[in-house]
Amino acid sequence: MAVTAMDVYRLLPKTNCAKCGEASCMAFATKLSQKETDIELCTQLSANEADKLADVLAPAVREIMVGKGNKAMMVGGDEVLYRYELTYYNPTPLVIDISDDMDPAEFEERVKKIEGTEFERTGELLTLDAIALRNKSGDASKFKEAAEKLKSSKLALVLCSFDPEAMKAALEAVGDERPLIYGATENNIEEMAALALGYDCPIALFVPNDLEKMKELSRILRSKGINDIILDPGTFVNDGIGDTLDNFVMMRRLAVEERDEDFRFPILGVPAITWLENGEDDVSTAIKEATIASTLMDKYADMMIIHGTEIWELIPVLTLRQSVYTDPRKPQAVDPGLYEFGEINEDSPVALTTNFALTYYTVEGDLKAGKANGYLLVLDTEGRAVDVSVAGSQFNGKAVADLIKETGIEDKVKTRKMVIPGLGAPVSGEIEDESGWEILVGPRDSSALADFLREKM
Repeated sequence: MAVTAMDVYRLLPKTNCAKCGEASCMAFATKLSQKETDIELCTQLSANEADKLADVLAPAVREIMVGKGNKAMMVGGDEVLYRYELTYYNPTPLVIDISDDMDPAEFEERVKKIEGTEFERTGELLTLDAIALRNKSGDASKFKEAAEKLKSSKLALVLCSFDPEAMKAALEAVGDERPLIYGATENNIEEMAALALGYDCPIALFVPNDLEKMKELSRILRSKGINDIILDPGTFVNDGIGDTLDNFVMMRRLAVEERDEDFRFPILGVPAITWLENGEDDVSTAIKEATIASTLMDKYADMMIIHGTEIWELIPVLTLRQSVYTDPRKPQAVDPGLYEFGEINEDSPVALTTNFALTYYTVEGDLKAGKANGYLLVLDTEGRAVDVSVAGSQFNGKAVADLIKETGIEDKVKTRKMVIPGLGAPVSGEIEDESGWEILVGPRDSSALADFLREKM
């Protein structure tokens, strides 16, 4: 259960000294409960009181830092089972694997492709987060050499080998980068734990399909003073996908509902396993991998290792991640106001949309793709789409009339015609009455808006 402001307030000094920058202890408690400020700002807490408060504020799933500096990525941090109860924190890092036995030119090309993968959606640049180096060769020196090549990468690093000697060799090259050590098993836990402690690196614990053994080994690592742990219960595809999902869900319930200390760590999924069981063509396998990645993300995967690098495979996974990790308490909105497209003058057409981010960026993209010239009025609908804001009365005549005055659009154009979205048709008459402008009901799909403006305005 998420910590409430009252839970935090009970542990504060209640002096309302305002030294933290807030007007009262309750205001400070509210911001602490929403992760919008830091405990250190309360100077009246003793060390023990601060530790107790930090323990209360600690999320059910511990946050683990992989990488350093501008390569650092935070994994875990969730507090609830269901997003609508609060929100999810720290979007699932997507890690692409690479083998240490690849041809040097092929190796370099794959790294460049991983680092260069990006696309923009609703104003946000979506990218990959890390590279997982696999010791496929089984050779410690090759593993170290490949790790050295990746030290200059702009992404965080995951070292994948169950051989402690190979892992030690790679850590000699990149241990100061705080890579994730993947991983510890029942057979090598002592040696891998020593490396994690020696290099101060997070470690992944791999225990396939055995949560009792996972608990036992997690406790062993914790008893050694290792708290930066990521748990991998195994990713099974084909007929085993049901077991995979059961394990993920059970582990997250143990963390959130039971506060079981042995399971309060991020969960690692490895959809890349799909390629090891590849009995189909590459396109079908990539589609299958993307499907499994999306399913695991919906079922609490805090980090994932993927093999495919084609943008058409990654786009649905990146898009889902963006959607899952938006805060349901805060509408995704852009600033209302007046926006310009192309070459404008006093004869330019005027169109209207809402400030719901997905709506705005869709309209923006369609206007740019259609090489449209004109003004776009963006109405503050509290981040709601056209149909929703019409139903909720945020999209109304008076609001549009006020927007016209606030933006000064009447001083910029001669026309008094405006195109509104097709879904806004029910309030077209109301907008005309309040604004005095002639209203044209445009297409329901903004992909046709650029042509509509050229033909009708």
